[in-house]
Amino acid sequence: MGKFIGLLLIGELTSLAYIGGVSEAAVLTGISYLLFPELAALSYDVFTRPAGTWARSPFLLIITPLITAIMGLLIEQHLGYSAYSVLLSIAFALLVIKLLNSPIAPAIPAGLLPIFLEEKSWWYPAAILLGTSLLVLGLQVYKRVFSDIIPQVKSLPGLIDDIVEQPPRFYSWLPHFVLFLLADAALARLSGLRFIMFPPLVVIAFEMYAHPDVCPWANKPVLLITACTLAAAAGVSFEMLMGNNPFSVMLSMAVAMGLIRLFRLHAPPAVAVGLLPFVIERPNFTFPLAVAAGTLLLVGMFSMQRSFRR
Repeated sequence: MGKFIGLLLIGELTSLAYIGGVSEAAVLTGISYLLFPELAALSYDVFTRPAGTWARSPFLLIITPLITAIMGLLIEQHLGYSAYSVLLSIAFALLVIKLLNSPIAPAIPAGLLPIFLEEKSWWYPAAILLGTSLLVLGLQVYKRVFSDIIPQVKSLPGLIDDIVEQPPRFYSWLPHFVLFLLADAALARLSGLRFIMFPPLVVIAFEMYAHPDVCPWANKPVLLITACTLAAAAGVSFEMLMGNNPFSVMLSMAVAMGLIRLFRLHAPPAVAVGLLPFVIERPNFTFPLAVAAGTLLLVGMFSMQRSFRR
């Protein structure tokens, strides 16, 4: 148990250091999307679970987000932002995950982010490639350093997380997932709050619908809403009070990690939520409100669907 807690803490600190370095590179180059928010989710998971599903798939960790990022950019260049563009990007990402048999669900937001940010530069997929490549390189070093400890810290919760991160084998859940996406897109359009369908929410929903019986946050709906909303609020607060810099980014990520640790809720996408304000232009407190609304809609629709299934 002591070794497990020690490695978990070292993994959290390593992921913070990695995100801090990426944030510094984003500030120095002026390329804000170097700080791809899902890098926070990926780095948190692979460094705290170096024997986990994502950590065991280094090639797919690089190539899956790159392909979806390129397609998302092409969609934005030709169609611009719309509900149709968003749904098309998600459909393509699901196809890529299926064809590659990839467990890297955070690749879905890689295709959504250029559409939400209306980014048309080819520097975007290049930045995604650089970020994931550096993450894989750092992970290989990390595994070598702790090669004696990693095999000893596997646990039942880790096994459950591995199952959740596996690509789905069956797709009977897909109509329910699509129905949620349509409802979420409609709510975003009616309210004028684009980030009611914030990119990490799609990953959260994907894992819930694809693995309803084992997904850690499927059975903790109130804690899921609370964690996502507070992580969003922390990100906005730090960005507004301290500006966009590595220290504020690391503080935001630390708060998100603290929340999911406090709630015993292994939900890496929630860590990404806190970093979104650092890539959004002029973020304000409508963002956590949008996050709360989108997450509440997901929890409500998922609960109804599961009740009907039972």
